Amino acid sequence: MDINFFLRSLLIGFSIAAPVGPIGVLCIRRSLTEGRWTGLVTGLGAATADAFYGSIAAFGLTLVSSFLIGQASWIRLVGGLFLAYLGVKTLLSKPAERPAQAGGMNLAGAYSSTLLLTLTNPMTILSFAAIFAGLGAGLSGHGYGSAVSIVLGVFAGSSCWWLLLSTGASLLRSRLTPDILLWVNRASGLIILVFAIVILAGIKL
Repeated sequence: MDINFFLRSLLIGFSIAAPVGPIGVLCIRRSLTEGRWTGLVTGLGAATADAFYGSIAAFGLTLVSSFLIGQASWIRLVGGLFLAYLGVKTLLSKPAERPAQAGGMNLAGAYSSTLLLTLTNPMTILSFAAIFAGLGAGLSGHGYGSAVSIVLGVFAGSSCWWLLLSTGASLLRSRLTPDILLWVNRASGLIILVFAIVILAGIKL
């Protein structure tokens, strides 16, 4: 493993994950209403997608990158509709009296939903490519070991952010009443719906 590439990519993964968008809102809401593990697994779904797009940038898979960007409108349509569904579902859901048990099906659903949402943002490839170039992390003249280090670093950095966010949000749960949690659901649902509307409004088919 190339430690230099790994550390640079860890920073990249953390910085790309940190801005609070729809996935961040989902992670916070699930951590508050369903517990830390569900919130963390929600974030790990996004971290996996970040690692996937990071691998495209790191390995220079221009054919895959060009295809995804070429189909960006259709991919955004799927992501926007799914995000709208999650927004409505969150808006109408009632808070549980206690965190849900972190069973296999619950965790699998939390993971797969955010994995799908993050994968439906193909422009993330451009973000990774631009940041790699800006940090001098291009792979010209380097082997596959450096590329693997980049992918692992991106996943580790992104996962660190989601661990911090889910843990911080879950610690607040004991201080929140059911009425406050109900408003958390409503506010989260509205915010997610706004993100969905913005995504769908920007599509050019």
